[in-house]
Amino acid sequence: MTTAFFQPRLALLAVVASWPLALAATAPLQLAAADIPHTPAVTKSPYGQMPDGTPVDVYTLTNSHALEVKVMTHGATILSVKTPDRDGQLANITLLLDSHEDYLRGHPLFGSVVGRFANRIGGAKISIDDVEYPLTPNAGQNHIHGGRDGFHKKVWDAKPSPRDGAAAVEMMLVSPDGDEGFPGTLKVAVRYELSDENELTMDYTATTDKPTVVNLTNHAYWNLSGAGSGDVLGHRLTLYANAYLPTDDQKVPTGEIRNVKDTVMDFTKPHAMGARIEQVEGQNYDHCYVLNKRPNESLALAAHVVDPASGRVMDVWTTKPGVQFFTARFLSDRWQAGGRPYGPYHGFCLETQHYPDSPNKPQFPSPVLRPGETYHHVTVHKFSVQP
Repeated sequence: MTTAFFQPRLALLAVVASWPLALAATAPLQLAAADIPHTPAVTKSPYGQMPDGTPVDVYTLTNSHALEVKVMTHGATILSVKTPDRDGQLANITLLLDSHEDYLRGHPLFGSVVGRFANRIGGAKISIDDVEYPLTPNAGQNHIHGGRDGFHKKVWDAKPSPRDGAAAVEMMLVSPDGDEGFPGTLKVAVRYELSDENELTMDYTATTDKPTVVNLTNHAYWNLSGAGSGDVLGHRLTLYANAYLPTDDQKVPTGEIRNVKDTVMDFTKPHAMGARIEQVEGQNYDHCYVLNKRPNESLALAAHVVDPASGRVMDVWTTKPGVQFFTARFLSDRWQAGGRPYGPYHGFCLETQHYPDSPNKPQFPSPVLRPGETYHHVTVHKFSVQP
């Protein structure tokens, strides 16, 4: 690996750290009296191994408010995010499985980084500079989330990467030329940082030696009441998006950008996730929203989520133009953690990303990355509580 490539990218993170992320309706996180604050720290421990014997480690990030994030090297996967509710009681708010063996048996991308291209590519093919590249079809005739052996199935290299007031780990991967059909050797790094401002930052970078396409995201399933506590249909969601991308019957965008006004797709004002879900096709949100980003704006607010039951609040900021909102109707007791089985709507996803099928839609922002360029994507999750 090229050491210089994997040096931390702190320029935009400095902007993130100074951004006024907290909204007026929320309050700082308060721990129960029995909880003792921690100094920001990164620890490493063994978690399991791959079938070929490759070891898998877990890195635990904590801040001075005792928030905790666990990330494993298999898939650069977030295992848990623990935050307090309005009474100061800590709970894990992202869906997980009990053991590494459970992850090896297969899962719907719980907390994993997906790539080389998140979401769908129609017809499982792309064209760059008039050269067509067939990709692995793994969603009918289409390609999704990097293919059958995408980034979520790889073991990433990792190293602690703390800075003052924050705990962080950087995970690194090299995707070879032709991986799942994509051209170019791609060097990827994802930096997870937990700050004392209760922000979880995901900072993605990538470079290539041939023209290729890149679209990286994390596929965490959130439940602000706590993983395994039930459905998320009562969570109230605001999306800072006046439009979304209609799709065909295989969930590939048609190319139209449609206004959400006066439709069940409209979350420009807060709505319970389940308030109108029966009117949505398939009774499930699985749509990419077009964010209201100003020209040349780097980091923009994408979503605000409130769980009235626990008081937990999550704000999502991103440098990407879109966010896929997914309510996971398909979840079932095939997956569980701590003896509590999951069921329909037990988690929601907010996957910040390029628009799906953008390699084949010239009217969409281009996901093409060329030699000498650096792909850079930052997403920030800010945690707080509502009294």
